[in-house]
Amino acid sequence: MSSTGGRGARRPRRPGWRGWLDEAPSLVPALFAGTGPIDLSIVGRAVWRAALVGLGAGLVGAAFFAAVEYMQRLFLEQLAGYVPLRASGETFAAGAEPGPFRPWLLVLLPALGGLACGLLVRLAPETKGGGADAMIAAFHREDGFVRRRVAWIKSLASAFTLGTGGAGGREGPIMQVGGALGSIVGRFLHVSPRERRILLVAGVAAGTAAVFRTPLGAALFAVEVLYKDGFESDALVPSVLASVVAYSIVISIFGESTLFATPGRFPFDPTHLWLYAVMTLVLAAAAVAYLSMYGAVQRAAERLPGPDWLRPALGGLALGLLATPIAMYVGGQIGAEGQGLGILGGGYGAAQTAITGADWLPAGWDAVGLLFLLAGAKLMAASFTIGSGGSAGLFAPSLAIGALLGGAFGRAAQLLVDPSIDPGAFALVGMGAFFGGIAHVPLAALVLVCEMAGNYDLLVPLMLSQGIAFVALRNHHLYVAQVASIRESPAHRDALLLEALEAIRAGELMTRRRDFETFTPATPASEMLRKVAEASWQDVFPVVDAGGTLRGLVSTDALRVLAAERDATWAVAADVMQPPITARPEDDLRRVTERLVANGLREIPVVDGEGKIVGFLDEAEIQRVHLEAASRAERAARASTAVPRVTDERGRPGTDSGAPPG
Repeated sequence: MSSTGGRGARRPRRPGWRGWLDEAPSLVPALFAGTGPIDLSIVGRAVWRAALVGLGAGLVGAAFFAAVEYMQRLFLEQLAGYVPLRASGETFAAGAEPGPFRPWLLVLLPALGGLACGLLVRLAPETKGGGADAMIAAFHREDGFVRRRVAWIKSLASAFTLGTGGAGGREGPIMQVGGALGSIVGRFLHVSPRERRILLVAGVAAGTAAVFRTPLGAALFAVEVLYKDGFESDALVPSVLASVVAYSIVISIFGESTLFATPGRFPFDPTHLWLYAVMTLVLAAAAVAYLSMYGAVQRAAERLPGPDWLRPALGGLALGLLATPIAMYVGGQIGAEGQGLGILGGGYGAAQTAITGADWLPAGWDAVGLLFLLAGAKLMAASFTIGSGGSAGLFAPSLAIGALLGGAFGRAAQLLVDPSIDPGAFALVGMGAFFGGIAHVPLAALVLVCEMAGNYDLLVPLMLSQGIAFVALRNHHLYVAQVASIRESPAHRDALLLEALEAIRAGELMTRRRDFETFTPATPASEMLRKVAEASWQDVFPVVDAGGTLRGLVSTDALRVLAAERDATWAVAADVMQPPITARPEDDLRRVTERLVANGLREIPVVDGEGKIVGFLDEAEIQRVHLEAASRAERAARASTAVPRVTDERGRPGTDSGAPPG
C-alpha cells in the first residue's frame, strides 16, 4: 500500500519536534518489542513485605533504644550517681543532675540486672548472650524460623542487662529481635522457607539501622554477617528496603543525627598509610586477646555450680567489682567523682572520647595510657557480661575497644611521628578494622563507620586496614554460627546439589562404545521381543532410519504390554514407539534429569548434531553424582560450627504453642 494514500496509510511526519511528538505513541511499543511485561506484582510483594518488617523493627528498635537510655538514667545516674559516657547521637535521655555517687550500689546494679536477665532467659534459652549467633543459626539451620516469644523476651532481658550497666551493645539484641519480627511476618503471610529466611535478614538490617542510624551499612551487615566469605545476595534488596523504613521511623522520632560527632574533615595523607597498617596489626593482636578472654569466661561460666539463670548475675557482679574501683580511682584523679569511662554500657561514649577527646581526658602520654587502660577494662567487662550469658551484643564493645586502641595509637603517633596527625582518624579506622576483622564483615564495617561518623574522608585508610585485618584474623571469629560460604550453608544445600548437576555435561558421563540394540520403524513385534530378551542392559530401544538417525524410542514398559497381547503380530516398532527423547553431549545433568523424570525413563540416548546416537546416559550414574554432592554438603555442614537448636520433645524446632513451625 502506498505511504500516501489508503485508509491504513501513514501520514508523513511533520518536521521538527512536533513530528517526534506525533510518532511517540507508536515508538513506545517498538522500544519494548520482544521483551516480557514488567511483573509489578512481584515487585509490589517484595516492597510491602520488606516495608512491613522495617516498620515493625523500626518501632521496636526505637522503643528499645529509648527504654535502655531511660533505664540507665534511672538506675545508673539517679540511684548510683554514675555519669555514663554517651556518644553525640545518644544524649536525648541526658537531663537532670545525677544523684550522689554510691559505689556500693554501682557494684550491685549489674548483678541485679543480670539476675533479671537470667530469670527471663529461662523462658527462651536461645536469647542468652549476644543474639547474633542465634539469628545466624536460625537462618542456616531453621529455615528462618524464630519462636514468637523471642522478640519480647530478648527485648526485656537486654533492657535489664544494659539498663543496669551491662557491658554490651544494643545491636546484638536488636538483630535477634528484628530477625524474629521478620520470621513472624513470614509465618503470618505463609511464605516459603526461602522467603522467610530473606525476611529474617531484612529484619536484622532494619533493627541494626534503627539503633545505629546507618541504613546502607546495616543492610550490608545483615547480608554479610551470615558467612565468613561472601554474602546473601538474594536478601540485599529487601534488606535495603526494610533498613530505609526503619531508619526513617527512628529519625522521625529522635531527629536526624549521626551516632558519633567528628571534629571536622580528615585530610588524606598518603605518608600516614604505613601507620594505619602498623595500627591494624596491633589491633589484630588485641582482637585475638578479646576473643580468648571472652571464650575463657564462657567456659568458666559453664563450669560454675548452681543454676544457669544465676550465671549472668555472677558475671554482672564481676563487672561491678571491675568497673567501680576504676571509676573511683580515675574520677578522683580528674576531680569528677562518678564520672563514667565507658566501661559500663555499650561503650559508644568511650569511642566518642577517643574520636573527639573530652574535658576530663589528660593530654600527652597520660591520655595514651588512659585509653589503653580503658580498652583493656572494656575487653574484660564485655567478656564478663556476655560470656556469663548476659543478654547484650558483642558489636558495641568491639567498636569501643577498636576506637580506644586506635585513639591511643593515633595520639602516640602524633607525639612520635607527626604533630599534624588527628587521633580521631585513627580511632575511627581502628573501630572499623577491629570489628570488621573479627566479624568477617569488611565491606559492612567500612560503610558503617563512615555512616556513623557522617564522614567519608577516611575511605582509603579504612580500605587498607580492613584488608589487613581480614587476612590477619582469618582464623578467628566473633560469631561462631557463621559458615564459611554459601556452599557450606544447609539453607542452600538443595541449590548446591543442583549446581553440582549443572556443572557436569552429559558427554562427560555417558557410556560410549557399548553395543546396543536398535529397531527400524518396520521391525515386527516378534523380532523386538527377541532382541529385548537378548539385551543385557538396555531399558530403552532406539528406532532409527536407514541412515542411522534416531526417529523414536521403544520402552521396556511398552514391550511388556505388547508381550501380554495374545496376538501381537500386527504390531511393528512404529506402532509402539514414542517421540525421541534425547540429550546432547553439551547438556548439563540437571537438564537431562528433568527429561528422564518428565518422560518416566531410566536411561536416555545421547545424540550428535545430526541425530545419530553417540552414547547412553543411565539414571544410576546421575544418582551417583547426586549422592557424592550430597555427601560433600553433609560433611561441610557438620564441619561448620553449629549453635544448639531449641527443640520440643519430638526434636522439632520449638514453638510457643507446641505446634510445628510454619
